Amino acid sequence: MTAVLIACAHGTRFEEGRVVVRELLEVLRATAPADVEVHEAYVDVHGPYVTDVVAAARERTDDIVIVPLLLSTGYHTEVDLVEAADGLPVASALGPHPVLAEILADRVRAAGAGPDDTVVLAAAGSTRPGAVVDVERMAELMADAGVTGPVVTAYAAASDPRIPDAVATARADGRRTVAASYVLAPGHFSRVIEKADADLTTAPIGADPRLATVVWERWAAARAGREVAEPVEAPGRASAPGAVTEAAEAPGRALTPDPSTSAGSSPRGLLATVRELVSGARRRA
Repeated sequence: MTAVLIACAHGTRFEEGRVVVRELLEVLRATAPADVEVHEAYVDVHGPYVTDVVAAARERTDDIVIVPLLLSTGYHTEVDLVEAADGLPVASALGPHPVLAEILADRVRAAGAGPDDTVVLAAAGSTRPGAVVDVERMAELMADAGVTGPVVTAYAAASDPRIPDAVATARADGRRTVAASYVLAPGHFSRVIEKADADLTTAPIGADPRLATVVWERWAAARAGREVAEPVEAPGRASAPGAVTEAAEAPGRALTPDPSTSAGSSPRGLLATVRELVSGARRRA
């Protein structure tokens, strides 16, 4: 039976951002295990909307997992995607994750950061407290990934400190600043980060082939657990204006490999195969 991964991004009115998401979808399709389809979906702004994609997939299979192409916990993954899933597994957000930290560290070095520069980890922001926890953890992982200067967190909206304030504080201490764009693709928030007046600003994470490892890991974990998340707020509540809503690690979600829930192999063996495919895609990129 065919399995379906619904890769659900936020959605953006900026065409360059849509191009990046489509490029990432192509990476996922190129690295997909046998008999696993990757379907495109969005939770806001434009279609194909996730509710419609879920309904169409359900006509063909019940082996469906929604994976948010979102970086942190937020309203969309805790509420909107859970409601759209209507009992299907919803995987955790992509971050925090050591692979994302590796990509961010590479972006910081490529921008020309020095060993003593302050890195402002510039996230979109969310009204959800879990999002701040996720971003703080990413700052720790960036240090583990080899960023030697101070790493501080800041936000474009909804949470404090705001990115320009964090840049100004670091500059007042006599340090050069690097804004590490912790957003997936170009769009509104990448423009906010660019306008924060840091000495250097990195590009968004983009369709880096290494992201496929994270996506397939999230898919395998959610599929093996088959634990259905519940909305954390009453259905119908509107998200706060300007809030970025990304996904939460479901407490207690089973991560134990279950051979009966993978496409022809255990999740551990599947991930090893996917990592080999991702490495090949990265070499070709």
